[in-house]
Amino acid sequence: MASELRVNTLKDAAGNNSIATSFVAGGSAKMWLNMNGQGTIASRDSLNVSGLTDNATGNYTYALSSSMSDANYANTAMGNEGNAGDIMIDDINAVPTTSAIRVQARAYAGGATADPDFIYHIVHGDLA
Repeated sequence: MASELRVNTLKDAAGNNSIATSFVAGGSAKMWLNMNGQGTIASRDSLNVSGLTDNATGNYTYALSSSMSDANYANTAMGNEGNAGDIMIDDINAVPTTSAIRVQARAYAGGATADPDFIYHIVHGDLA
């Protein structure tokens, strides 16, 4: 049997430091991903990611398990290519979608596309 807990405010064990539950829900990441972008791509761990597609060198699509309410979400990503250094991750959707995110990984030095060892991605916004 499922249970439901309805509260407006959360407090610590001493009854101090209150925060509205709407702030907690609204400020929580709605998607996050730690993935390997080299060879056969794979998620090391994730939340709200149902699939990964390797489109080309440094070009990936993440399918979301639960869609965002609109395409005005905030997403932040970065990557690392072992000893080669940091990688820029750009959102390359011509028009962002609510159900998938397409990104491109490029080396900071020279801007060439690259398949990084690590991609870290976080999305904040509202779920549909």
